[in-house]
Amino acid sequence: MTTVRTRARRGDLLAGGAVVVLVLAAVAGCLWWNPGRQLGPTAFAGANPRFGEWPILGTFLPHAGPATVTTAFIALAVVLHGPAFAERLPWRHALAATYGSAVAWTFSLALIDGWQTGIAGRLTTSAEYLSEVPGITDIGVMLHTFSDRILDFRPGSWTTHVSGHPPGATLVFVWLDRLGLGGGAAAGVACILVGALAAVAVPVTLSALGRRDLARAALPFLALFPGAVWVGVSADGLFTGVTALGIALLALGCTGRLAWAAVAGLVLGFGIFLSYGLVLVGAIALAVVLVTRRWAALAVALAGALAVVAGFTAAGFWWFDGYHLVVERYYQGIATVRPYGYWVWANLACFALATGPVVGPGLLRVVRAPRTGLAAVVAGAVVAVAASDLSGLSKAEVERIWLPFAVWLVAAGALLPAASRRWWLAAQAATALAVNSLVLTNW
Repeated sequence: MTTVRTRARRGDLLAGGAVVVLVLAAVAGCLWWNPGRQLGPTAFAGANPRFGEWPILGTFLPHAGPATVTTAFIALAVVLHGPAFAERLPWRHALAATYGSAVAWTFSLALIDGWQTGIAGRLTTSAEYLSEVPGITDIGVMLHTFSDRILDFRPGSWTTHVSGHPPGATLVFVWLDRLGLGGGAAAGVACILVGALAAVAVPVTLSALGRRDLARAALPFLALFPGAVWVGVSADGLFTGVTALGIALLALGCTGRLAWAAVAGLVLGFGIFLSYGLVLVGAIALAVVLVTRRWAALAVALAGALAVVAGFTAAGFWWFDGYHLVVERYYQGIATVRPYGYWVWANLACFALATGPVVGPGLLRVVRAPRTGLAAVVAGAVVAVAASDLSGLSKAEVERIWLPFAVWLVAAGALLPAASRRWWLAAQAATALAVNSLVLTNW
């Protein structure tokens, strides 16, 4: 038995090491690869003053601030006490503590860059959603004419992020503005508060699927989610919280009242109007249904999702028209200078920085213990990542774009033996702190 455990732990270390090697290889490749496939420190990627990718989107700029201390303190507290609290606290209290820790962790990481740079100013740049909010005076007209403004190089073309997403994403910030919560500060705080809901939604899903023990073990890993670097602040952080909540509601509907499935359908249906790629969250939703075999819940959820689709269609926006136009706009610009041959594997390195090194041993453990609800949702997330990556429609920036998939893979850390979890939690925290302190990310 001791030999088996030793081999398993050695396998965990090798898998974690493989993740680190992948990241280092991507950094090296980013410095040397260019669209003409000529070796040398070219103007592509890492050395490119325009894109500044190393390979994540940002500028290599080591920095620190007062929040560096608080971030390290939060990490230390969760590493030392998180596993014990997750195991012993009453379930609802454990969930509340995890949400509070995730919010604090995300805020503190963002504040390393300062309030204005890290939070208040993130969503106010010319390419972001808030730049378009003042011009949207009639939501009905906006929805009816949305597709007409997706393509670039036309009068009235939407800014980069607005054009690159369905109108639901922009509507969120319009609604915040209508509620008196306009401006970058309110938008940034909203993204963090909603994004941190994933730290609760994922374990609720695992618990509903019959493994509260694994749900409890996953709590500290979700509290110290390395992807929090981009949850605070990007709209994709908000998308992460919304879709994770939808999956949790679906799991509750599949194991309890069907009314939860109806609400899940509405939430997940709205999710595909936040980002086109979030249709792939359907793979995780299907995994939940396959585990529970509650086909009635699937039917109810589909009805709810179709109701949302029908609402947007009636308002004048057809999802498939928007999708095809976005693909065209993508190739009007940045897609042409990002080589598929590099990003098809370097994307996984960027993604690994959001999941942290625990994704290596976590996936290895899932393969060895496939008959759990956790393994099913992780498999669904893997399918979603693979489809998105191979499509060529996600080249770079996936450290934020794939956050809705990353939270499910991080939960695989629950399968690690209790004796080693603190070490892996420390590695997770160190990853986030290093990225946020060495790179001034665009989000």
